[in-house]
Amino acid sequence: MWEFCCVGNTWSAVAHIITGVIGAGVLSLAWSVAQLGWIAGPLFIIIFAIITIISAFLLSDSYRFPHPVHGITRNPSYMDAVKVFLGRSALSTMGNRLNGSSARPTLIVKRLCFALLLVQMGAQYETWAIRKSNCYHKEGHDAPCEYGISLYMVLFGFVEIFMSFIPNFHNMAWVSLVAAIMSFTYSFIGLGLGIAKVIENGRIMGSITGVPASNIADKLWLVFQALGDIAFAYPYSIILLEIQDTLKSPPPENQTMKKASVISVFVTTFFYLCCGCFGYAAFGNDTPGNLLTGFGFYEPYWLVDFANACIVVHLVGGYQIYSQPIYCGADKWCMRRFPNSVFMNKSFKVKLPLLPAFHFNLFRLCFRSVYVISTTILAILFPYFNQVLGVLGALNFWPLIVYFPVEMYFVQKQVQAWTTQWILFRAFSFFCFFISLVGLIGSLEGIVSEKLS
Repeated sequence: MWEFCCVGNTWSAVAHIITGVIGAGVLSLAWSVAQLGWIAGPLFIIIFAIITIISAFLLSDSYRFPHPVHGITRNPSYMDAVKVFLGRSALSTMGNRLNGSSARPTLIVKRLCFALLLVQMGAQYETWAIRKSNCYHKEGHDAPCEYGISLYMVLFGFVEIFMSFIPNFHNMAWVSLVAAIMSFTYSFIGLGLGIAKVIENGRIMGSITGVPASNIADKLWLVFQALGDIAFAYPYSIILLEIQDTLKSPPPENQTMKKASVISVFVTTFFYLCCGCFGYAAFGNDTPGNLLTGFGFYEPYWLVDFANACIVVHLVGGYQIYSQPIYCGADKWCMRRFPNSVFMNKSFKVKLPLLPAFHFNLFRLCFRSVYVISTTILAILFPYFNQVLGVLGALNFWPLIVYFPVEMYFVQKQVQAWTTQWILFRAFSFFCFFISLVGLIGSLEGIVSEKLS
């Protein structure tokens, strides 16, 4: 079983994808469904699942150039594929159009943003959820149970320093397997608690139009934020080609990746629909932002504690999924830049008691440790960073998830302008651009409201 799961096949890819996609955000989707209502909420979850599948299919064909199966040039990262298919000018042109910089820093910044958010979430769930649950169990729900999280961010960062000694993506299958199991565990617990609450209520809460607002403008802001939350809960394009690079062939890597993507998105959508819909059915207009820490979910406290512990373990793996490409990119750059440096290239073998021998070099030790320490310090200094991440996610959703994959597909398949296929993909791209725009507006309004409240 271990060998089956840890080789570069469909199931190892599924584990990587689920680790990167199903985060603790699955527990906040009930809030999104509550803002959209019983029809639009589930519908948009399915729509974004379809968008993710289309994007994954287009991008997986970009792993080889010029042919998706027989091409001799491999693209082990997103930026490699863009450079090969569209040229270096496409990176700077698109980047300048979006952020005033090149697209390469955009990808690095997005991965850094995810790493920062995961540090915050790992500490938040370990303190604010587990300790608060225990406090309420002992003192009652009216007790002033508030705790600081800085110390736990430091502990989370220490664990990530240790995990960063994993050499590269090819050695991470076991991490993703454990993280995926954890995501299933806490998702099932959240689902079970939602079902139990519905049974306790004796009826299904909620309405077709969702949570009412005092005026149309306020309702639109909530709908925009909900669409943004759902849209950014799915995509994994920035790590897709790194995952595909771990796959063995035959069969062709793009076929395996497409199969893994379909399985992963189907599983993800099932959990998203179940947790989102049962959470809304349980709480209706009072649906909390997080099912596990919302009102009424502090009992049984031991089950909530276990679920939140599973979230922490999953976030440890998620941090590595988004950070490993940065580690590997730094390793490759330094090897090319300083090929004769002992500090950069010489490996040392270390054997600790009761543990297998492993290799490391001084550069990896220093760079990865400094990286983790930096993200931990930034997470402590900017405790409201998750609101800012919504803006960054909105800025990057359309270009990274849709624009580049579609443009690379046009080049690879030599799609002519104004053909039926060209028009359909342009319409698809425009729809996603619109979603990205409203998500950005909703995120900005959320930040302003947070600051003024």
